[in-house]
Amino acid sequence: MKALRYSSLILVFLNTFLLSAIELSLNHESGLYEKGETIRVSAKVADSADSSPFQLKVLKNHDTVYLEKEIAIEDETEVIFEEAFDETCSIIVELSRGDHKDVIGTIVAPKDIVPGSKRPRDFDTFWKKRKKLVKSMPFETEKTAIELNDSDTGYEAFDIEINSPGPRPARGILAKPIDAEKGSLPIVITLRAAGVKGIWCRSDLKNSLEQAKRGGGALSFDMNAHGMLNHQEEAYYEELENGPLKEYFNHGVEDKNEYYFGYMYLRMLRAIEYLTQQPEWDGERILVVGESQGGGQSLAAAGLDPRVTAAVVTVPAMCDWGAPLIGHKGGWPLPLETHGKDNKKVLKTTPYFDAAHLLKGSKATIVCEVGLTDQICSSTSIYAALNQVDGEVIVYPVSYRNHFWPEGADRKHWDATTFAAKQAFIDDYLK
Repeated sequence: MKALRYSSLILVFLNTFLLSAIELSLNHESGLYEKGETIRVSAKVADSADSSPFQLKVLKNHDTVYLEKEIAIEDETEVIFEEAFDETCSIIVELSRGDHKDVIGTIVAPKDIVPGSKRPRDFDTFWKKRKKLVKSMPFETEKTAIELNDSDTGYEAFDIEINSPGPRPARGILAKPIDAEKGSLPIVITLRAAGVKGIWCRSDLKNSLEQAKRGGGALSFDMNAHGMLNHQEEAYYEELENGPLKEYFNHGVEDKNEYYFGYMYLRMLRAIEYLTQQPEWDGERILVVGESQGGGQSLAAAGLDPRVTAAVVTVPAMCDWGAPLIGHKGGWPLPLETHGKDNKKVLKTTPYFDAAHLLKGSKATIVCEVGLTDQICSSTSIYAALNQVDGEVIVYPVSYRNHFWPEGADRKHWDATTFAAKQAFIDDYLK
């Protein structure tokens, strides 16, 4: 397995927003530490007439309270936490007073983190049968042209429906340059985040066109999360969310043949199968892109289909669901935390769909952003998955990021570093 490569672009954010009352910083700008290395967190506090104490909370492995106390800060900048750890773990430090708060995250020995559950003995056999089914199904597709604006001259887009194993087809929006030469275009697939009715769950024409226009052009497929119809009224998505797709992430969790994510992955594989049949594909490059649930799907794609050559993922879900078995926190949707780590059926089902097992031996290039304060897709769960990859892994750890996009001055820093670096990789990859 190749060692993970950490980008020098990612620095812990030194807050320049002068009106902030509390600013935390680390002695290691990356937020990464070796075993036995001292984590030192300093607080910069704006001048204030308020003499009330600050509340210090330190979490270990994301949700275990390691330290909680009131402290006084007398100097403008002061060390508020200083300790070394001899085991792999995450440490999140929170300092607050009244309405003001700042949070910063670290991780110890991330390259040593291993999955909490064991890979089933029949893992490869199970997926070999499922992938054979995907490949053997005759294609039954619907393709409907989408009318574009004058600004999109030279490109075309279509609503695509592809039959797939399971209760729903794969659906999305395909965009590509008009009259592209045979064998000239890479494939780019955008995979969507969790939820049902949110716009982030649906295929997006604008995004599909933007990806199609990058580099020298691409076969761009923006795939919705659940095989839903595109361009529907809000009532359609609300009905799905409150009806057949309510808490979909728990559907079939006690049966590996019926688990919801199994069908989600099959739709994804079916889309790849369809796109590789298009004459414009260059036969070499398949890039998958996603955030949160979409990031987890992208990692699954990189593990399940060796034709996937690269994945750009942001705070990916579906990683290391067995983490609670070794005292860590798993990634969304947290099946063991939800159903109990003594639930034998859940313990038996979930490893087959866990990115920490799906990625084992993958030779794809993985570019991954990790939020070191993320409580939804824990940093330790993501590293457990990334450590299984045999291809190149480029990690952007962000000490101030939780699961959602940064705001304010943090956002400006993130835009200029982490976000820019991921976009630069995509642009270079698609040249």
